[in-house]
Amino acid sequence: MTIHLDTNLLVEVGLSGSEMRASLIAWLRKGNYFAASTKAWSEFCNGSIAEYQMKITEAALDDLILDFTKPMAETASALFNKSGRRRGSHADCMIAACAIISEAPLSTLNLKDFERFIPFGLRLHSF
Repeated sequence: MTIHLDTNLLVEVGLSGSEMRASLIAWLRKGNYFAASTKAWSEFCNGSIAEYQMKITEAALDDLILDFTKPMAETASALFNKSGRRRGSHADCMIAACAIISEAPLSTLNLKDFERFIPFGLRLHSF
């Protein structure tokens, strides 16, 4: 099974000693996969992360950093409009759209930011 990771979980992958990191690694060891949108990857890269953390996270994604496509852009715009056109929410719409189009659940530590997209096809996964 492939699960899309929100930015906050991309950060957790590279944090040694993190309980969430241990859960994420256990998930991978069961033969599952992680993916991320280029939008989530860009947000991750904006943070203050060490090069080794970036390499660990990139390896966990195993090249499943997905380009943001035209159908994803159209879905993100629809999510933005259907969920109230909230200022500052378009990035979340883009991340959710990538998971919806990829037919994969999204995992995030910010459930409240993404629950509003469930009626429009987003599936959430928790660890």
